[in-house]
Amino acid sequence: MSTNQSEKTSRRALKEENHATKKTKAPKESPKASSASDKQSRKQQKLKQKAERVENRRPRRRIFPIWLRIIIVLILAAAALVAGLMIGYGIIGDGVPTDALKKETWQHIIDIVTKAE
Repeated sequence: MSTNQSEKTSRRALKEENHATKKTKAPKESPKASSASDKQSRKQQKLKQKAERVENRRPRRRIFPIWLRIIIVLILAAAALVAGLMIGYGIIGDGVPTDALKKETWQHIIDIVTKAE
C-alpha cells in the first residue's frame, strides 16, 4: 500500500468510528437548564463574596491627613520655585544668587520689560 492509500483508509476508519460514537451517545441535558442554574449560583457566589469583602474590610487609616499633604506639596512647590530662581539668576545669569530674592531686582526686571525708566 502506498502512503496516500494508507492515509485514506485511516481517515475512513476514523470517520466511521466518529459516526458510530455519535449514534450511541446519550442525549445531554438541555444547555439552557444547566446554564440557568450556573448563572444563579454564580450570582449567589458573587453576592456572598461581596458581603465577605465588606465585612472583612478594615477602616483606612491615613498617616498624613489630606490637608497636611496639600500644605506639604505647596511648600515643596514654593521651595522649588525659589531654588530655580536662585540657580537661574545666580549661576546661569552670573549674578549673586541671593539677589534673586530682593524686591529691587524684580522691580528692575519689570522696568526693563515694560520699558519704563
